[in-house]
Amino acid sequence: MTEPTRALPLVLTPPKGRGKPPRHLADLDATERKAAAADLGEPVFRVKQVAHHYFARLERDPAQMTDLPAASRDRIAGALLPDLLDQVRVMEADGGTTRKTLWRLFDGSLVESVLMRYPDRATICVSSQAGCGMACPFCATGQGGLQRNMSTAEIIDQVVDGAAAMAKGLVPGGPGRLSNVVFMGMGEPMANYKAVIGAVRRMVAPAPDGLGLSARNITVSTVGLVPRMKQLATEGIPVTLALSLHAPDDELRNELVPINTRFSVAEVVEAAWEYAKVTKRRVSIEYAMMRDINDQAWRADMLADVLNSYGDWGWVHVNLIPLNPTPGSKWTASRPEDEREFVRRLVARGIPTTVRDTRGSDIDGACGQLAAADA
Repeated sequence: MTEPTRALPLVLTPPKGRGKPPRHLADLDATERKAAAADLGEPVFRVKQVAHHYFARLERDPAQMTDLPAASRDRIAGALLPDLLDQVRVMEADGGTTRKTLWRLFDGSLVESVLMRYPDRATICVSSQAGCGMACPFCATGQGGLQRNMSTAEIIDQVVDGAAAMAKGLVPGGPGRLSNVVFMGMGEPMANYKAVIGAVRRMVAPAPDGLGLSARNITVSTVGLVPRMKQLATEGIPVTLALSLHAPDDELRNELVPINTRFSVAEVVEAAWEYAKVTKRRVSIEYAMMRDINDQAWRADMLADVLNSYGDWGWVHVNLIPLNPTPGSKWTASRPEDEREFVRRLVARGIPTTVRDTRGSDIDGACGQLAAADA
């Protein structure tokens, strides 16, 4: 291993001067919707009608909104549902049940979302930032740096697109329902906290105010921004928290996850434990398995020691992720035998452990690869 990485000047706020995305219905709370109706010179129920089309019917085409006056349909829908995501490319894998979409935002920024259909659920992985400022060396997104934060509506529009694809039967298996959302696409969700929590609120609100998803089926990941982890515990929305740990010791994690020089392993794990204690929701520990870097058997024992130091009441689950390497990278996936031994040691210490079912390796499946190729 190289020497531990020193504290880096990580970019936690987006660059200035790019402007803001167009205001969209999904950005507006109840008071703001009333103001939007007044700006349009329309009664409030018109906004509610558009919200029903967008959130309940997953419809964005004004021509299909036949309950709006024909003469003003385009004007009303255009003002409330401006185009936010321009589809650049869609790639499919796993017989079409994995669909990765590259989107161009209003300012030319590129982001990705991935829709994955399983026998018992359909999950969409969404981006929360264009790029990422966390600078994790094994991550394609992290190597590109941060372009900007995404708006609440830009996040929600990814979910609506995936939900519509499921509802319209565009994914093999016939029409179905989007059930799960994971914030594991491009960006660090906790570094764009206001927009992310706004998007979560839209997801769980019943139609026509939101998508009516279960908070328990929404996962918000973080590399460990401790103040925001603590804030999330106070929101009263029992989402699943996923902590991207990747190493059980500060020396290695300083190198793999540079923000660790600000918030140590002990601090981020304690914040995760506090989240579990407050919400009664089991926390997921994400651990990307990297050959000869963090996959040694003794590190599995060390990880077990760290997690079990907070008790064995089932507060945590370890999700091992076979690394999806990026072209030209020195970082690669663990050997199968090392992965199996890592699992065995954690399970032997009483820690529930699974290996993620990775998808999309043949379509630049690692987050940020597709955007980097088109940048």
